[in-house]
Order: sequence, then C-alpha cells, then structure tokens
Amino acid sequence: MTAAGTPIAVVTGASSGIGAATARGLAAAGYRVVLTARRKDRIEALAAEITEAGHQATAYPLDVTDRAAVDEFATAFRTIGVLVNNAGGALGADPIATGDPDDWRQMYETNVIGSLNVTQALLPALEASGDGTVVILSSTAGHATYEGGGGYVAAKNGARVLAETLRLEIVGRPVRVIEIAPGMVKTDEFATTRFRGDTEKAAKVYAGVAEPLSAEDVADTITWAVTRPSHVNIDLLVVRPRAQASNTKVHRDL
Repeated sequence: MTAAGTPIAVVTGASSGIGAATARGLAAAGYRVVLTARRKDRIEALAAEITEAGHQATAYPLDVTDRAAVDEFATAFRTIGVLVNNAGGALGADPIATGDPDDWRQMYETNVIGSLNVTQALLPALEASGDGTVVILSSTAGHATYEGGGGYVAAKNGARVLAETLRLEIVGRPVRVIEIAPGMVKTDEFATTRFRGDTEKAAKVYAGVAEPLSAEDVADTITWAVTRPSHVNIDLLVVRPRAQASNTKVHRDL
C-alpha cells in the first residue's frame, strides 16, 4: 500500500469538507493518504488531485458503519501511522419531544459506531507501526449541549467518550489518541445535510458571522496535532472561530 518509509494516514469521510481538507494537509506533510468515503467519484477525484500535486494518495470506497467492509479494508495494511476518524455529521434540529429516533440512530451509527469499527479494525496496524496516532473528530457539541441539538450532542458525546476511554486503555502502547473538537465550521455540506437540503435554513446557521471556521482551519489543526513529536499527545483541542464564545453565544453582525 505504500512506498518504504512513507507512513500511511487513513482519513474517513474524505469526500468533502474537513475530511478532504485533512487529506490534503496530511499529504503535504509527507503521508501517503488513504481516502475513504461512500462517494467513490469524490474520493477518486481527490486522490487524483493530490497525486497531481506530487503527493501520494489512494481512494478506497467504504461505509464505516459496515463492519464486514471495514474488516476487509483493514486486511490491506500491516502498519498505519495515522487514523483520522472524521466520518460523521448531523441530521435535524428538532427538540427532544419531536425528534426522529431514526435520525438519532443514524447519527450514533456514523459518529460513534463507525469510529469504533475503524479504530478496532486498524488498531493492530497502528500499534505495529511503533508510532501510531488515532484522531477522533468530535465537536464542541460533545462538550456542551444546546436546544435542538440533542441527537447530535448525544452522538458527539459518544465520540468524546470513545477517545477518552481508548486513551486510558492503551496507555503504555505506542499509539496516541487525539480528540479535536471544532465549533462553528462552515463547509459546503454540513448544515445543508442537517437541514435535508434546505439551503435557507443552512444559511441562517452562519448569518452575520463574518469568519466562521473553514474546513482548512480544522485540517490545519489536525495536521499540527498529528505532527507533534511522538512523545507529545494533544489529548483534546477545542477550536472555535473568534466570534463564537460557546455553542449558544455567537457574535453576529446583523
């Protein structure tokens, strides 16, 4: 899967947004990136772009909630330097009283079980590298709740706990566990997907915020954390735009 001496970085949810930006960042930092997502055309195009830029990239279509497919994917690797668990997302913004259990279930499956599947499957290869890193993309939603966010908050709390518990359980082994918790990030798809294609509702999320975080801001944060010296572990890094003081307090010029 890789040239001798070139560490591999697996990025899930690499077809757009933070995942795609992270793949570009890690490739530029010297990793051979393996791009996974369900949308084959997107990750193949990104792999071609990264290769044309003089870096190494491979596309591998994968649904992280399909454990059999994840286990098959894992057989391709003897060692891995980095795993970035980025696949996730939000669905709906309904209050608890009317929230759709299917939305909650899907968010938990993708944000938590998907990360669990890939981490379990690739942990032996990460440890075999002698210097592995697991990154969990949680969210500030995993650290403080807000109205209309119950399902997403619950899922991101699960992702946070996954990172915290794994770090406790593998201490002393050559694998770091990093949690990156972004606040307000404006990407092409996150809010639009949450509101099922309603672009007007999606736009209101960022209304009046001059500079929300970009996917590249978060990718830069991930790449920085991953490329610290091996003995340095960034347990948790919360990153927000300057205009956001908390999940419920945002400065808007309206």
